[in-house]
Amino acid sequence: MELDVSERSGAEILMDSLVEQGVEVVFGYPGGAVLPIYDALFNDQRVRHVLVRHEAGAAHAAEGYARSTGKPGVVLVTSGPGATNAVTGIADAFMDSIPMVVLTGQVATAMIGTDAFQEADTVGITRHCTKHNYLVKDPADLEATIQEAFKIATTGRPGPVVIDIPKDVQVASADGKAHQMPDRYNPPFSGDEEAIAQAIDMLAAADAPVLYTGGGIINSGPEASALLRELQALCGAPVTSTLMGLGAFPADHGDWLGMLGMHGTWEANHAMNRADLILCLGARFDDRVTGRLEDFSPDARKIHVDIDRSSINKTVTVDLPIIGDVGEVMRQMIARWKAAGHEANDLTEWKARITGWKARQSLAYPRSEEEIMPQLAIERLFALTREHDPIISTEVGQHQMWAAQHFGFFSPNKWLTSGGLGTMGYGLPAAIGAQIGNPDALVIDIAGEASIQMNIQELGTASQYRLPVKVFILNNEFMGMVRQWQELTYESRYSNSYSDALPDFVKLAEAYGWKGIVIEDPADLDAGIQAMIDHDGPVMVDCRVAKLANCLPMFRSGASHTDMMLYGDEAPAAITVSAEAKASV
Repeated sequence: MELDVSERSGAEILMDSLVEQGVEVVFGYPGGAVLPIYDALFNDQRVRHVLVRHEAGAAHAAEGYARSTGKPGVVLVTSGPGATNAVTGIADAFMDSIPMVVLTGQVATAMIGTDAFQEADTVGITRHCTKHNYLVKDPADLEATIQEAFKIATTGRPGPVVIDIPKDVQVASADGKAHQMPDRYNPPFSGDEEAIAQAIDMLAAADAPVLYTGGGIINSGPEASALLRELQALCGAPVTSTLMGLGAFPADHGDWLGMLGMHGTWEANHAMNRADLILCLGARFDDRVTGRLEDFSPDARKIHVDIDRSSINKTVTVDLPIIGDVGEVMRQMIARWKAAGHEANDLTEWKARITGWKARQSLAYPRSEEEIMPQLAIERLFALTREHDPIISTEVGQHQMWAAQHFGFFSPNKWLTSGGLGTMGYGLPAAIGAQIGNPDALVIDIAGEASIQMNIQELGTASQYRLPVKVFILNNEFMGMVRQWQELTYESRYSNSYSDALPDFVKLAEAYGWKGIVIEDPADLDAGIQAMIDHDGPVMVDCRVAKLANCLPMFRSGASHTDMMLYGDEAPAAITVSAEAKASV
């Protein structure tokens, strides 16, 4: 698209550049240092602005939009507290590799460093939680900066990029041809062919292989999920996934092991432990997956496919690294498998062992006719919404893990959660962003009564834009995961983990113009969920669940990934935990 090179203000250049990048939606909140940009937005019908209620909500909404659509999310906030309020969402996007461009206002260039009103060193503050950041001092640099920022945010390992724009740069004009930047960012894409050939030979010869998949497959695009299914069909290996990778492989497939890691399934963790080959596709061997490193998959040869070179051998030493886009590398692997004439190895004995592990039914939980078990609430929510192919976001805590365990995902971009940073308050604004990007979808935020209050003001955003977002709260009146750790590690000393001043969520919902529903009796669970689905506007459900239910299975921080606790095991109070393990919680 050829831009008009006549004289334009920095704010006008910015708007034209956003349109050139295909931006349709910006999530933001105005303030003094970005008023020239907001003035340019006033009569510009090309970009939709969504007014949030807090800058953290803007960042999380942009994450939800990006995660559900595959397009980069865009944030616009003012200087000082506007920028610092967005930092949590920026750090969250950095940890989970979410493509996002954050535009921050800054005081005039002559005032930088003088402790001017609402001044903050945004570039310095965000240096360690962005892929890159800029301070633009000349309006003629804006167009090229925007172009490069979007390329950095969306290629290679995706992530957030911050562009800090002083107010005088927004007002000043630039004429003639915009400045050009050299092509400075060229991340790898294809994998090394010799390494691909070696990986395929190893996979074909393995007697006990596992495909360990992560969020990189989701980030690579919908084709990557299709390629994963094709690769699995060729080699027959069972598949497990990280929290961020759910949906890349269908949950109803016979070779699906479920999620692995701290709250993963018995079969996933034990298969990883006893495998002779692990093909890691777009995951990063984080501590919630590996547990105690010396016990992690001790006999397996490991192949690690990742676009981020710094992730290779960071925590787990691998036998064969392949640097490249995981979707493209799988395409190369499939072509090599077929060209070499490989056939799937006989995995009958391996799959029989897995069947034995599955027989442990690690996701089983106690049943009750008196109170709603949270696992049952998720199961019924899944059963009643499955035909709608919903987009699910979560807050962070027990409810998040129960959703990962008991809600089935069959395609990418349907599961939005804060994985690496574990950010309470993520789910509601993420659901709003997803609903903006997918207006006809059923979007549900599975929440906890503590976490939902972190950004509960965003109920107003959904009301303003008439978004039919649903919030399904598992209300146990505790900060559930904190309470669970206190039970297991601190002899049930529930220090400040009990919520004894909760709002009436139904009245709160109604105050914002939402429909409020409370469910207290197991017999009313299905009817309450169906009423939520059937309402054509936003709904908040207060589902009162068993207060002291624990999220199992689990292994303790610092323990072996096969040292898992299931329901019916030894009473938690009898478990002893070392000081080192307490420190790593």
